[in-house]
Amino acid sequence: MKNSIQDEFISTVSHEMRTPLTSIRGFSQTLLSSWDRIDDENKKKFIKIIEEQSGRLINLVENILTLSRANAGSLVMKKVFVNASIKSIIPMFQEQYKKHKIIFAPQKDLPPVRLDDDKLQQIMTNLIDNGCKYSQEGSTVLISTETKGEEVIIKVKDEGVGIRAEDREKLFKKFSRIENHLTSKTQGNGLGLYITKQLVEKMDGKITFESEQDKGTIFIVSFPVYNEEEVLKCSQKS
Repeated sequence: MKNSIQDEFISTVSHEMRTPLTSIRGFSQTLLSSWDRIDDENKKKFIKIIEEQSGRLINLVENILTLSRANAGSLVMKKVFVNASIKSIIPMFQEQYKKHKIIFAPQKDLPPVRLDDDKLQQIMTNLIDNGCKYSQEGSTVLISTETKGEEVIIKVKDEGVGIRAEDREKLFKKFSRIENHLTSKTQGNGLGLYITKQLVEKMDGKITFESEQDKGTIFIVSFPVYNEEEVLKCSQKS
């Protein structure tokens, strides 16, 4: 059974890699063989396609490496202050998506959690990037934090097209993409949310979502509040 799943994964990855590699090779060969006969406008067009497909390939490889490391259990769990961690990556998105309104609304005095800070930033990067890519320019992506009982809650709310009822079950499945007029314009490999869910759950967290078609989506991530006594017990057992 394990070999069957692995074979299926390798086959799917190979298929996902073949498309950008074929495009890169094809347009590169065209430019090399016909450079003098191609006008400047088409040269720029072909080079832009090569750049986009290279980015798609890099993203796919990075996601596969992340997935491999997560499955291998290579997490550095420590006391993390979520607000500071999220705040450090917000400027990157404000620079990248200048036509979006990216707002961070943290709860003050948010208690710490125990997790891998790098992996938290990857989770947030995936969710914020999705919120921006799959919503119209000029719309708002709101990131907020709060405490609920013994959990720290992180929400990423967008004003995108939302998720249809028939697409909800496949949202966190690997290599699965929701088809709509925005996703058709955006390169993706269907691994981002799958990896996000894997990382959240590896760190004892939960991820859910709320969505209404044409009214946006809210991704909700929760982690247990840091408990020093529990951490000490775990370290003593190990």
